[in-house]
Amino acid sequence: MLESVTIEQLRTLRAVAEEGSFTAAARKLGQGQPAVSQAMKRLEKQLGLRLFDRSSRVPRLTAKGEAVVAAAQRLHEDLSSFQALIGRLKSGEETKLSLAVDAMFPTAALLAFIKELAATHPGVELALEIELLAAVTALVRERRATLGIAGTDVDLAGLEQRPIALLRMIPVAAPSHPLATVKGVLTDAHLASAVQVVLSERMPAGQPGSTDKGVFSTRTWRVADLMTKHALIVGGLGWGHEPEHLVREDLAAGRLIELKLAAWEGGLPPQRSLVLVRRKGSPLGPVATWASNRLTTLCQEALTAAHHHTR
Repeated sequence: MLESVTIEQLRTLRAVAEEGSFTAAARKLGQGQPAVSQAMKRLEKQLGLRLFDRSSRVPRLTAKGEAVVAAAQRLHEDLSSFQALIGRLKSGEETKLSLAVDAMFPTAALLAFIKELAATHPGVELALEIELLAAVTALVRERRATLGIAGTDVDLAGLEQRPIALLRMIPVAAPSHPLATVKGVLTDAHLASAVQVVLSERMPAGQPGSTDKGVFSTRTWRVADLMTKHALIVGGLGWGHEPEHLVREDLAAGRLIELKLAAWEGGLPPQRSLVLVRRKGSPLGPVATWASNRLTTLCQEALTAAHHHTR
């Protein structure tokens, strides 16, 4: 019966297939050749299949035998994964990492992190949510994410936070936009009547949400998607603040122009702080601890590269 087939029998079958003969497989396994031969005969009887052609001096796998060997290989890989899982559970290592990331987090850093996670922790499942503003912290509070990367312009009550980086926010518009043709510094009067594209959360009716800082126009278009905001600005339909790493290539190619605002003249450009957040009192496992360190480092490297290219 199939239920009586053992892992050891399938391991022996794979050894015969890999070594090319019962004798060579016996040497590899540290057994006698008769024991290997008998094991294969029992396996054929239990499966009800002829796995070997014994018409020549050296038995050869039949087509059915080759198919069974391939299936045995897959079972061996599954068993190895199972053993690794048990080892991680015993050591306290997580089997899943739930991560909520603000949409302004550099894409290059996120891609590099995912590649490193797959290489260094191949048995860990990643659950990733890309969200905006307070939606990130909500996922962490509701225990749907172990770690979050959020801006400090949202409510962080009840969460432990660790600074990651400062995003340099650049006021931009398309070259065709009227503000791009103004010579000199743009005053509040210039901005008042121009449409400003502003990020705004999707909130239930009547419930206030977080919005972009630095809103100067009386006419605003509020969007709940960073890419939509970017597309509207590149399309010349409005102006707004965008993170430096997102607009670097557009500035270099001339698709966007950096605006000079009187509000920021003589001071630092507007910045948005990114922090790593988790629930207070919730200890991090080894994978989450590793993730928090790598996300911080990769983010800082990506922002430094973007700033140098922009300059």
